[in-house]
Amino acid sequence: MLKHQSRRQLLRHGGLFGLVAAIGSLVPRLGFAAWNKAAFDAKSLNDVVKALGGSAVEKSGDIAITAPDIAENGAVVPIAVASKIAGTQSIAILVEKNPYALSAQFDIPAGTEANVGTRVKMGQSSNVHAVVKANGKYYVATKEVKVTLGGCGG
Repeated sequence: MLKHQSRRQLLRHGGLFGLVAAIGSLVPRLGFAAWNKAAFDAKSLNDVVKALGGSAVEKSGDIAITAPDIAENGAVVPIAVASKIAGTQSIAILVEKNPYALSAQFDIPAGTEANVGTRVKMGQSSNVHAVVKANGKYYVATKEVKVTLGGCGG
């Protein structure tokens, strides 16, 4: 009889563990990056900078944007940003003519190289802005990317 009770307890505990695991997978984790809804909903460069906590943005030659001059497929446009500004804390990539300007934001841990890359979707030819936060200030560099439509030019 002792074996029978142990098996029941094992099944009961296993069922409870499975239920807790299932519920835990549905609950958002605290370890995920913070979501700045206001920044991702912003429509312009200045609105994004304000939502990120800045008040003004300054042009900088120490930010390099690597992107194609002409993108044949606007669904996957490769963009890379490198910052030589000391103390770079974050890099944001904005596409000016997209419905929502902010496409990506990366936090840069202290002591790491400030170099990021991703692919963005562009509905049409547009300026791409790289916004770098360093030492509490915001800096920007801009590059125009033309998107071709069916290979006919943009």
